[in-house]
Amino acid sequence: MTMNPALPALHDIHLPPAPGWWPPAPGWWALMVLVVGGLAWFGWTRWQVRRRVRTQERMLAQFDAALAAVVEPPAKLAAASELLRRAARCDHAAAATLVGEAWLDFLDGADADKPFSRGAGRALLDGAFRPHLNDDATPALELARARFAQLLRGHSAESGHA
Repeated sequence: MTMNPALPALHDIHLPPAPGWWPPAPGWWALMVLVVGGLAWFGWTRWQVRRRVRTQERMLAQFDAALAAVVEPPAKLAAASELLRRAARCDHAAAATLVGEAWLDFLDGADADKPFSRGAGRALLDGAFRPHLNDDATPALELARARFAQLLRGHSAESGHA
């Protein structure tokens, strides 16, 4: 075969260059936004939980320090009751005005055993006003500490009081 000199010299087909890696396609941008947003949300929630836990630990340490600062059992019960009222007031403003059986019912919350109304926690009602406690105040103080921790965690919504 002879080439016709009138035809220009034909060249092979040139492919375009391969696409570069930057800038990425819109789908990759969307994926990056989702990943970064998810990581930011995860980090924020984890930071909030850790902050809340540190605050709860600090408040429990203050509870223990307040009880350790007094020697007499009636004074310990008075301090525990005051701290419980402060913690309850954070979630339920009406808790500050509760007295007597209503206060014990609030402290019982959703517990079917009613440890404050019918149990050792009843000492919080008038134990602070007794010159001498006939029985040991330790069970009532342990109940008060446990309920204080629940109130700090925000589980007071189960109590039925708003």
